[in-house]
Amino acid sequence: MRYLRVAVHQEPAVRHPMHQFVVEHEGYSVSRLLQYNTALAEEPAFLFHVDGDPDPYEPILDGVESVSTYEISRCPDDTFYLYVRETIPEHSQDFVGAFTQPGLVGLMPVEYRADGTVRLTAVGPAEMLQTAVDEIPDGMDAEVLEVGEYDARRLDAGSDLTDRQFEAVLAAVDCGYYETPSEGSVEDVGDRLDCAPGTAAELLRRAERSVMKNVASTGPL
Repeated sequence: MRYLRVAVHQEPAVRHPMHQFVVEHEGYSVSRLLQYNTALAEEPAFLFHVDGDPDPYEPILDGVESVSTYEISRCPDDTFYLYVRETIPEHSQDFVGAFTQPGLVGLMPVEYRADGTVRLTAVGPAEMLQTAVDEIPDGMDAEVLEVGEYDARRLDAGSDLTDRQFEAVLAAVDCGYYETPSEGSVEDVGDRLDCAPGTAAELLRRAERSVMKNVASTGPL
């Protein structure tokens, strides 16, 4: 059983309006699809967690014609949960269909990122994963980020890291920060990231906390 993690680059013309909003506005890094319900096929329900302030986001959401109803639950850290029901346009149906064809399992979350990509992971036989990539519709291109034998614990360990946190971890590993004895310092990490040592230390702390929480919740590898 194999897994495939891809970043799908979408042209603005086929990108969802609220994903485009995240791309165009500072202060928004990612919108994560956590769960969905397709029992009502014409108007599925979705639950997102959005990294950003809901106040500028909500008026734009009000103007999206495909959205029939939504509710927002604010979080104390300038993020929010979004429940939404909407009609899915045809080009998006083709995209979703490529990765939900019989025999494949899509893993949550699906990430709609500020760089304009949609990042998702699917599990299944290798030939079906290749078919999914081949069937991505026009206006979208897939970059394969990872592919391998599926192990949920290893795959999930770093899945909650932001791009910047992941860059910090890579820099730390590369400069020997995690060697015993340490061959690099937090200052070296900061130099590689072009940021202050305090910022580098905070990025590493947040990354380590996220990974350790996932490891603790799943048990030993």
